[in-house]
Amino acid sequence: MEISEESLFQSVKEIIRQSREKVFRIANSTLLLTYWQIGKLIVEDEQQGKERAEYGKYTLKNLSQKLTLEFGKGFDYTNLSNMRKFYIAFPIVDTLSQQLSWAHYILFPFTMIKTIYFASKYLLYLPKEEELNKSSIRT
Repeated sequence: MEISEESLFQSVKEIIRQSREKVFRIANSTLLLTYWQIGKLIVEDEQQGKERAEYGKYTLKNLSQKLTLEFGKGFDYTNLSNMRKFYIAFPIVDTLSQQLSWAHYILFPFTMIKTIYFASKYLLYLPKEEELNKSSIRT
């Protein structure tokens, strides 16, 4: 079976595009899980089994210095603080949206993202517009 040069190009291009999307999704979900786990460890260390932390700034500062020396600038105090807030906002890992990247979580307040996420889940269970009738709508 012979295919045209343009058809071959389009087929190969589509394979590459799909592969890149898959790699991005896998990398994104791995990064989100990694940051969530780091946030969890920080919160658990700060709280030492208590409901609220008694200290924390020094721990984060020291941890950020060590991690920055080892892995570079992606683990500075601000990023570790964001990972901590990330875990606090989403203590159940299954509530993380794989459609959002770390940048989405950082750009918007965590409470806003949490509200939007749960609202979108709720909307899935609402009746479709065509299923609504006058008796099901309260006025």
